[in-house]
Amino acid sequence: MLKLIVCIKQVPMASELPWDSKTGTLKRDMAEGMMNPACKHALEAALQIKGHHGAHITTLTMGPPMAEEILRESLAMGADRGILLTDPRMAGADTLITSYTLARAIIKNCPDFDLILCGCHTSDSETAQVGPQLAEELDIAAVAYVEQVEITGRRVSIQRESDDFLETLEMDMPGLVTVTTTGYPPRYAPMSGLQIAFDAGDILYRNMEDLGLESAAVGMKASPTRILDVYSPTARKRNIVFRGTAKKSAENLFEQFGDKLSGAMAKDLKTHDHNRNDDE
Repeated sequence: MLKLIVCIKQVPMASELPWDSKTGTLKRDMAEGMMNPACKHALEAALQIKGHHGAHITTLTMGPPMAEEILRESLAMGADRGILLTDPRMAGADTLITSYTLARAIIKNCPDFDLILCGCHTSDSETAQVGPQLAEELDIAAVAYVEQVEITGRRVSIQRESDDFLETLEMDMPGLVTVTTTGYPPRYAPMSGLQIAFDAGDILYRNMEDLGLESAAVGMKASPTRILDVYSPTARKRNIVFRGTAKKSAENLFEQFGDKLSGAMAKDLKTHDHNRNDDE
């Protein structure tokens, strides 16, 4: 039976994220949480693999105790086990230390995995770094921004769109993929699944000591990334009125803003093919 790991993350549901201006980190306990959308697509991909081939799915997350909610949700959707890495000393980790901590948890708790699935990015940071960094920590092959996954024996066939081309790639297991939100629309959790998720005790809780880590190797203290400032961008707009005939106004528009317009439309709007037949 295949052994799949799906890394999921709880992200704030609020449209305006509560930042701690002193530490440059999110105040996650002040906002209602939800499963990161891309992670839910990755979970759906794992569930479809399970349906076709048979598999045991472990969902893994790192966060405060309230992150247990998304593990319960994953069990309701069809996952078999959840692992929650929760320890105040792990808080504030950047993507590098998060990947390192997740890798240690996988090595300790499910070293014989076949495939790891992650969301391609998270809605609260958009770095898209944890999946590839996790693959580096585990020294396994990885493919990012995957739209379709097929498994034949010990080989994974992957489709993704890259630079307007559809790529088909193959890799041997064990490996890691990050899944986009294009494919694998997530299913709804059935009522029977919700009851199972909250009645079952299939969630493991792991702290720093359980992973064999020291305080100097986790959390904000170990993270090399430093956030200097966090702010909400403000849009600055100005109105410009062109006077005269439509032809003159269009000429003035392209004269002043042709570069920006051509960049937005992926072609040079200033150019004109004088060789074209006027009847075309």
